[in-house]
Amino acid sequence: MGFELRDHTADVAVSATGDSLEATFGAVADGLAAASCDEIPSESGERFSLSVTAEGREALLFDYLDELIYLRDVRAELPVDHRVDSIDVESADGTEEWSLEASARGVPLAEIDAREVKAVTYSEMSLERTDDGGWEAYVVFDV
Repeated sequence: MGFELRDHTADVAVSATGDSLEATFGAVADGLAAASCDEIPSESGERFSLSVTAEGREALLFDYLDELIYLRDVRAELPVDHRVDSIDVESADGTEEWSLEASARGVPLAEIDAREVKAVTYSEMSLERTDDGGWEAYVVFDV
């Protein structure tokens, strides 16, 4: 379980696995942090919570990662040590709404040597259940 950074033409990709959807989302987010910074201080920064909703499972992953990039920019903190506490889906009138509750620790950008990851992309994104019941994800980030 975890993530692996992969080279991608002019971008960086994260391949992640987890035994649950929550663990896989968290592993992709940890990969985003690793793509942004080689060394992350273990004691710095305060935890914060976030909530995200979307119209599908892949859209939820995209919106979660996009929200982390947005929060990095507005808070001037790199979100690290990601925990996705819950992912829920509600169906009404033939449509689904996916939501997640998560937290991260915000490390002040002034304390680290961070590279800018500009955006998450839908390019080649995949999120699939594995034969053993876990999940795997592949996400490309624009750098």
